[in-house]
Amino acid sequence: MVNQSKKNDERFWRKWKSSGAIGTINSPDYGRAFAFFNCNASEDAISKEILNIMGAVNTPKTLELHLSNYANNPFPGISDPNLLEVYQSAKESGMQYLLEARARPNLTNRQTADELSAILNQAYQSPLYRDGEEFAGGIVYKDRNGYTFRE
Repeated sequence: MVNQSKKNDERFWRKWKSSGAIGTINSPDYGRAFAFFNCNASEDAISKEILNIMGAVNTPKTLELHLSNYANNPFPGISDPNLLEVYQSAKESGMQYLLEARARPNLTNRQTADELSAILNQAYQSPLYRDGEEFAGGIVYKDRNGYTFRE
């Protein structure tokens, strides 16, 4: 929410944008991030466990997730050519799943990626992965220079 005394102050919006925030007073946008990962569990099992994990890591209620298995969704509705390139690279490297996170206004793409990271970190500690099973995956989000992998 924007302090009404600042909504028309250009200095406020410049600072808002330079801090990595998204949206404007007239057209809010959404923070988005994408996780590409491997898991031997079924798509249904992952979906159910993610709901439990979201509660455990106090995920904001405004975060929306969409899970896709590459086998079931080989060509998702991705219109951004740079993101499609990342998607194809992940697919070619053997990643099985795509988890898209979309956050309502007030979360940046980077903050959305951080939330997605917390979910995946907890997923690795869950029954979805057996002891000693290796996790492979990555999280990307768009910044000023294109897509960045979250460290």
